[in-house]
Formats: sequence, C-alpha cells, structure tokens
Amino acid sequence: MNHTRLIFHLDMNSFFASVEIAHDQRLKGKPVAIAGNPEERKGIIVTSSYEARAKGVKTTMPLWQAKKRCPNLIILRPNGERYRAASKALFEILYSYTPLVQQVSIDEGYLDLTSYLYEIHPVVLAKQIQERVATELRLPCSIGIAPNKFLAKMASDMKKPNGITILRKRDVQEKLWPLPIEEMYGIGKRTVEKWKRYEVHTIGDLATADKEFIARKFGERGIQLQERANGNDHRAVNPDAYGEYKSIGHSTTLRADTRNHQVIRTTLDQLASRVHQRLRKKDVFARGVQLTIRYHNWKMITRSQKLVNPLQDREELLKVASALFEKAWNGEPVRLLGISTYDLMDRQFAYKQLDLFSYKEDQKRDDLYQTMKQLRERFGEEIVRKGWSKLEGDEK
Repeated sequence: MNHTRLIFHLDMNSFFASVEIAHDQRLKGKPVAIAGNPEERKGIIVTSSYEARAKGVKTTMPLWQAKKRCPNLIILRPNGERYRAASKALFEILYSYTPLVQQVSIDEGYLDLTSYLYEIHPVVLAKQIQERVATELRLPCSIGIAPNKFLAKMASDMKKPNGITILRKRDVQEKLWPLPIEEMYGIGKRTVEKWKRYEVHTIGDLATADKEFIARKFGERGIQLQERANGNDHRAVNPDAYGEYKSIGHSTTLRADTRNHQVIRTTLDQLASRVHQRLRKKDVFARGVQLTIRYHNWKMITRSQKLVNPLQDREELLKVASALFEKAWNGEPVRLLGISTYDLMDRQFAYKQLDLFSYKEDQKRDDLYQTMKQLRERFGEEIVRKGWSKLEGDEK
C-alpha cells in the first residue's frame, strides 16, 4: 500500500432495491426490481436485487423483457424520499469517521482516511464501516481501498456484493491491466469503439501506449486516462464537490494525545480559521456545524448543530465548535479534532435579520477581516495571528 494516502471508495450494492428490502424484510431473498411505470409495458428497470440479476434482469431492460426472464419478479415503483433518507443516514455514518468525505452520487462516495494510517489496518477499518452500514441500515456495500481515488473506485467494483478489495499501485499491472478497456472508470460507452479502433483493447494497452499518439488521438483527456491506467491520480477527496450535499471541513491529528485545554483551544482556532478561509473563498455560508473528536483509544464521536442564522465568520464558527466540544468531551485524551460545515448556501441567499444592536458589529468584523486578508496576501499567512505562545507541555 502506498503510505502517503489512504482512500476508500464505498459503493452501495443494488441501492434502491436494497433500501426497499430493508424497509420490508419479507422481500429478503426474493427477486426485486425497481421500475418506472410498472403498470405499462414500456416501463424500464431502474435497478434490481442480486436474486433478480441472477435470472438475467438488468438495468435499463424493458419491463416486459425482465418479466419474461424472471416471471416471479417483484416490481416496485421508485420511492425517492425513502432513498434520500437512507443516503443521508449512510453519509452521517461516513462523516463519523472523517470530515473528508466526497459524495459522488446518492449511493457512493470517497473517504480520505489517511489519518488512520499506521494505527489500524485498512481492511479492519473497512470491515468496521461495512458492518455499521449493515447493522444500522440493513444495507450491503462494497469498499475499495487504495492510495488514490481512481484505484479505490476500480477496487470497489471488483467484489460485489459486500466486497472489500485492496488495490495497490504495485498490483496495477497484474490486476488492472488485463481488464477490457470498457471496464475502466472514466471510459465512456460511446468512446469504447474509438479506443478499440486504435488497438487499445485493455487497460494495459492504454497504460503502455505511445504518449504522443494518445495525445494526438484523444487529447488531454486521453493523457489523463493513461496516467490513471498506470495507477496515478493526485485528485484530493473534495467534501464540497457534490451539489446540495456539499460541506467544507478540516481535521488534524494532534502531535500527541492531550487533555491540555490550551492545545485543544488553539487547534480548534486553527481549524476554524482554515474552514472560514474556504467559506470566504467560495463565498458561501453554513447552516450547520459539525465537530469531530477522536480519542486516544480511537473511539470517534461527532456532534453537530443546525444554526438559526447561516454563518461564515471565524469567531462565530469557533464559538459554535467550542461549545460543541465542551458538551461532548468526556475528559479523555484527544487524538484528533475536526470542524466541518454543511448545508451550505451562496451569499445571496444567506440573509441575516440584523437588529439595531448587531449590524454595526457585523460591519466592523467584516472590515477587520478585509484588512487582515490584505495584510496576509501582502506579507504572508503568519503576519497576523491569534493564539497562545505556549501550546504544549504541562497538562495541568
């Protein structure tokens, strides 16, 4: 395993059908399909359980054809509200492990779990997550483990359902290269024939092809795909990359487990500053704040608070995070702290009912921020700082 990053890709198995089975246990073990317009012959299969797939039922298959292949197929209409609720519960579980979660669809996402490196085996951690999802939600999932997002995504597809697969860079040539080019994540169905026309039939063919040839025929996108075929992908797990589910957060592992209030306060201050900077950069406000604490014994807890007024200000963010910490902390030594904001909204929608006693204070705070921002841009981040000079040492 490449020890610079630890990335998981979690993919729910037959998500819509699995949610329906979790809702009605009588469906367990039966061929179930979710279909649009089940009353009409022109309806198509949205997804199906593995029992249905074993009978030849496939996604996008016409309903009449699916029934022909599986006469006892149980057809259900999509229930969007139920699926969204299950998705929300899923990602709440994932966020309890790290703020660095990137949702890519309703039923899959990436987790950057690099902070767990050297502390717990990746497979043990994956099993823990998988078992929580199965126990708390009654849903199956597969997890890919790798040093980057592309390899993690490819790994999660290798064993379904309920698979856990590690794909190291040193495994690429053996496990990835023999796969047909159409199985590579990022290769669109419409371009498969074009790749094959130029004798690129496998992922290995792409990985070892002449770079200039790939650039000439497929442009920058082709070069990018060739890099990934060789196991290289430097993209970060981006928590605010997915529409309405976006969040902005940071976490840090402390240099030593500590009960020192000064160290904890300074760490929260630094995390609030980093989150605040990103909120300002994207010009968004948060309607929720979440605090993550991991203790010396690796127990992790999260506490969150919905806000009456959306916030962006560092001091307000720190105030909420500190209050959450004081309520949640059990006095045990702290290993990791994280602050994340969620339910983000653009500035134009983030109005605040300012009264006669607060609007001047808000304006002064904004003016101060602009002055500090200009100083930092001109002289560097260290020119203006708040904090304590003594950070570590006596725990008293």
